[in-house]
Amino acid sequence: MSSAKLSDGWRSSSSRLLGLYSLLFVAWCSVLLGVLYWRVSHYLDDLAQSALLQRAHLFEHFTGDALCEALRENRRYDVHGIDAYGVFTAAGTPLAGPLKALPAQLPLDGQVHRVSGLPLSDPTAVGKRGFGLAMPTRDDRVLVLVRYSGPLNEVNHLILDALLWGVSLTLLPGLLGWQLLRRRPLRRIQAIEQATARIVAGDLGQRLPVADRRDELDMLAAIVNAMLDRIEQLMTEVKGVCDNIAHDLRTPLTRMRAQLYRLRQQLGEGDAQAVALDQVLDETDTLMARFRALLRISELEDHQRRSGFVELAPEALLQEIHAFYAPLAEEKGQWLQLEVAPDLPRVVGDRGLLFEAIGNLLDNAIRFAPEGGRVQLSARAEAGATRIVVEDSGPGIAEAERELVFQRFHRSEASQGGGFGLGLSIVAAIAGLHGFRLGVGQSPLGGASFSLLCRPQVL
Repeated sequence: MSSAKLSDGWRSSSSRLLGLYSLLFVAWCSVLLGVLYWRVSHYLDDLAQSALLQRAHLFEHFTGDALCEALRENRRYDVHGIDAYGVFTAAGTPLAGPLKALPAQLPLDGQVHRVSGLPLSDPTAVGKRGFGLAMPTRDDRVLVLVRYSGPLNEVNHLILDALLWGVSLTLLPGLLGWQLLRRRPLRRIQAIEQATARIVAGDLGQRLPVADRRDELDMLAAIVNAMLDRIEQLMTEVKGVCDNIAHDLRTPLTRMRAQLYRLRQQLGEGDAQAVALDQVLDETDTLMARFRALLRISELEDHQRRSGFVELAPEALLQEIHAFYAPLAEEKGQWLQLEVAPDLPRVVGDRGLLFEAIGNLLDNAIRFAPEGGRVQLSARAEAGATRIVVEDSGPGIAEAERELVFQRFHRSEASQGGGFGLGLSIVAAIAGLHGFRLGVGQSPLGGASFSLLCRPQVL
């Protein structure tokens, strides 16, 4: 089980809720900004048009020089520079005001219209947009009144900027707060994940961490811990019954075998009863070997047995195992090959148990490979760990059976009645004790392939 990563934080429920809230908040703010901007713009446009109509109503009573003087006085109080005017002859010749020509798009109807690109004397004001009104005067001249929309739109910009700053100052602290608040739950999730990984590996004594806040995670962890307590109790009871049966029967079986052996010694080699006693002795030995294997598995499944763990070099261990089983392969005319990659990561574990586990895998490969076949023991580095692989050219293991071969007393069809079905269970128990990953698959040699991924650990 992999530990939580930084990118996994975006998959949590709090992150998704925050993302949904942010989307809704931004969407609502966008709608609010749009409506507010539209209402303010229309309000300012209405003010500009009303002001133009009021000025037109005021100036329509003036004529001649009095009109020009009234326009100049009105412009003096235009501190924002939003108003302009022009007085023209009926032919369009400019007489007074900053406007130097009649706007082409402005009709002479006394009504307010939108105008742009006004011909002004101020070069910096050329191209401004706004509202304009053109009307005839009482002395047959033309009066044009203009109000620019630029300065008025600055109000819109101020409102828009204020709202954008408000949204930003709301989202940024929210994101910062989310980042700070999610760290504690993520640390708790990682602690729960690590404890769960140890439980999955077989350490039923582990429990999920519970804090003092009694929140939802603590409630869930307490429920799971109560369930684990019950499961551990049931497993201990079942394991204790099986262990007691195996342990209690081993002593009378030993006595029975001793008595049978003494009876066998009293009979001659050609006696018919001697042959029957030999068969009974073989069956007794087989039964006692099974009980020893069951007790061995029970011993290995006790995760408290880690006192013999040391840091060791896998190269030396594999070379020793290869040398030990090479004569057995030679008896069957098999080619036992050892391939060890250089600079393998060191392994933490019990050397004797690892020898037993890899030796069991190698013994099975030699037993199932045909005479003259191939068996390969190899090791390579993989993502900072050491992967040990045992392959053979035997019949292999059907895909449907690969999940069952590590169960007790399971024997595949290719075993042809040999063995007790406990060897791979012992290997699985040793791998679980060390926290290693044991897998089975198809070998390139044609038979089965067993791999043991030895992850580095801390003593």
